[in-house]
Amino acid sequence: MPFAWLLLVTGAVGWVMSFILVLERLEVYKNPAHVTSCDISPWISCGAVFQHWQASLFGFPNPIIGIVAFAVPITTAMAMFAGAQFRRWYWIGLQTGVTLGFIFVVWLWSQALFDIYILCLYCMGVWAMMIPMFVQLTARNLAHGVIPAPAGVVRFVSNWSWTITALLWVATAASVFFRFLGAFIGA
Repeated sequence: MPFAWLLLVTGAVGWVMSFILVLERLEVYKNPAHVTSCDISPWISCGAVFQHWQASLFGFPNPIIGIVAFAVPITTAMAMFAGAQFRRWYWIGLQTGVTLGFIFVVWLWSQALFDIYILCLYCMGVWAMMIPMFVQLTARNLAHGVIPAPAGVVRFVSNWSWTITALLWVATAASVFFRFLGAFIGA
């Protein structure tokens, strides 16, 4: 059941972060002068990020996608705890959804670092959860034959999935650190 726990934890943390962002966004709608809970500095400010078009890519706040989407891995985990066995089509669907979510998060990361130049703590929490969800789901689906691949690829990803996860976390943290180096060192 470790994989079910992974889906539950990453899904729940991502869902909570999305929910907080929706609540903050509603407060800003009610009171444009509202200071969000992550308005820490000019470089870390959910409220400032809300002002950019990237925060509502599809015409509504992006965290609404998170509230809906993170419910799927949470539900999958709970069904697994109850003994559910899913067919291949279900795993393909979950992989597709998580992969699209991961791509969206990578795009949001790039926008935060290279266009908006402002960070959102809750968004970074979502980024941090999508990395293991994507890598571990991909490893699981390779190992179970859901995603066909040569044995060497399956073995490599299965054996190194947590190392890949850690490297992606470190690379993301390093990109934030170096992009905002001036803010960190007070320059």
